[in-house]
Amino acid sequence: MSKFQLLESINDPTELRKLTQKQLLDLASELRAFLIHTVSNTGGHLAPSLGTVELTIALHYVFNTPNDKLVWDVGHQSYGHKILTGRRELMDSIRQWKGLAGFPKRAESPYDSFDVGHASTSISAALGMALAMKATGRKQRIIPIIGDGALTAGMAFEAMNHAGDLEANLLVILNDNKMSISENVGGLSKYLAKIISGKFYLTVRRSGKAVLKRIPRVQRFARRWEEHMKGMALPGTLFEELGFNYIGPIDGHDLKTLVKVMTNMRDLPGPQFLHLVTQKGKGYAPAEEDPKAYHGVTQFDPSIGKVKTAAKSNSQKTYTEVFSDWINHEAETNSKLIAITPAMCEGSGLVEFSKKYSDRYFDVGIAEQHAVTLAAGLAVEGLKPVVAIYSTFLQRAYDQLIHDVALQNLNIVFAVDRAGLVGPDGPTHAGNYDISYLRCIPNLVIMAPADASDCTNMLSTGLALDCPAIVRYPRDVATVDLISTENSSASTMVLGKGKLLRTGQKIAILAFGSMVLPARAVAASLDATLVNMRFIKPLDEDMILSMANQHDILVTIEENSLAGGAGSAVAEFLCDQGINIKCLRLGIPDQIIEQGARTKLLEVIGLDETGIKTSIEKYMEKNCVRTLSKVIS
Repeated sequence: MSKFQLLESINDPTELRKLTQKQLLDLASELRAFLIHTVSNTGGHLAPSLGTVELTIALHYVFNTPNDKLVWDVGHQSYGHKILTGRRELMDSIRQWKGLAGFPKRAESPYDSFDVGHASTSISAALGMALAMKATGRKQRIIPIIGDGALTAGMAFEAMNHAGDLEANLLVILNDNKMSISENVGGLSKYLAKIISGKFYLTVRRSGKAVLKRIPRVQRFARRWEEHMKGMALPGTLFEELGFNYIGPIDGHDLKTLVKVMTNMRDLPGPQFLHLVTQKGKGYAPAEEDPKAYHGVTQFDPSIGKVKTAAKSNSQKTYTEVFSDWINHEAETNSKLIAITPAMCEGSGLVEFSKKYSDRYFDVGIAEQHAVTLAAGLAVEGLKPVVAIYSTFLQRAYDQLIHDVALQNLNIVFAVDRAGLVGPDGPTHAGNYDISYLRCIPNLVIMAPADASDCTNMLSTGLALDCPAIVRYPRDVATVDLISTENSSASTMVLGKGKLLRTGQKIAILAFGSMVLPARAVAASLDATLVNMRFIKPLDEDMILSMANQHDILVTIEENSLAGGAGSAVAEFLCDQGINIKCLRLGIPDQIIEQGARTKLLEVIGLDETGIKTSIEKYMEKNCVRTLSKVIS
């Protein structure tokens, strides 16, 4: 007999709604166990989904989904939702090529009402849906579920401010677990903590409301009494001042209470706000003890938990770790260096820095716009800010990058992690566009390292400039001095100069960043010239002219969107110079690349060694160019 017997009988929420209260509790136990079993085999977002098991069951039990619409913020916590909405048997494919997406996705299921992946979008999207329901006369409930970490972003408050003003029918559920990925920061986090710790408020509110409900004549007085007690016991009635009817906080793991409260709130008109307190990683001891480590996991043995990764040699370090080494070393001698990150301390490699230089470290929460302008304020006063940020999140601060940084030509170093394809997290997290959206901005210097030495030297170069600098690198291992010949100790580079790595015939390959490594074998096979371009802006124009004069074909390769990318920059320069030469641009095509292992995705779009060579050979055949191929020894 299967240990998931009850869960396996639930293929959609209509079957869930037939269960008794006792069966719901049994289902929660099975769902939690199934999550641990599945994610231990596939990897993925474990702790967030464990923390919302009871919430997920209650939502689908009380509301008529998919007619009533759930909008999950970010979606880290939605695995249970996927399992209960007909995708249980597909969970072994999650985050894999042609498998289930790691986040809610409309094309995947009618129960996924909005595509998500970035934080703080749920309330805005849900408000739009609620207004659409009102405009078309439909009676459907819209329920955004947002974490307290996502409330550090201004977008959430913009949406709540608007919703309160419109009196929209909206039930916002705050899943308060005191964390996003890392611990939350800032005044709002402290505010919520005070609410949770206010036993006096909770006790008086529960007992008082129970008594007063038995006296019909004092219902009006009861409401006034409640407001008075809130004013006494809380540091502020923030959500109600925004126009919401605030209920809570309540235990987000008390399934019976959740069902009762949601049932009572289901048909209340206007903006409603339900505050739940949950535990990230609930029900699995290792995840409860270390929710950061179990936020996103690789495969592991659930009986013993995650096995700590062995220390890596210098030749195995990721680009993130290379950045971490650089900033810690630089901070030893540069007291003006300041590190800033928007809620990505672990992911960006700043854990050690945050401990050693806590007075020079700022985690601003999920507030990318603020992170960039904060850095601008530091820079105008002579400090040296380094903003560690993912490529996909830098998009969210585009105006600040232009208005507050570039226009003032401030020396800020942006360490842009996860540039290019990120793999299992899929298109919402892919850093496919940063070259395209950055190179049109005046004053920026944009660099892409081919190895660890390049990365270290580019970061040092950026810090020594008198303008903003971008160093973009992938989510990958950074080989040590495999491409570069300079000493691996940090030094600055000559601005806008690439490096000739190999001299060949007919074909010149101009490779940017992560594409230099696969281009090496291709260049040797085709007897092509290979250049590590290093700089996207400014381009090494002398190198491009030299390659164009000496070869029949120029090939540009980049792990960025072809539209507006580095290859486009080279082609534009050649056009402006009136140089007519065959030019093949290779990069990420103009389409959405779905989730899967990064190596698999590079293969699919032809940016691995085989794909690059095949594309060049086809182009040569089409253009009647012969080459001297040779076998790599």
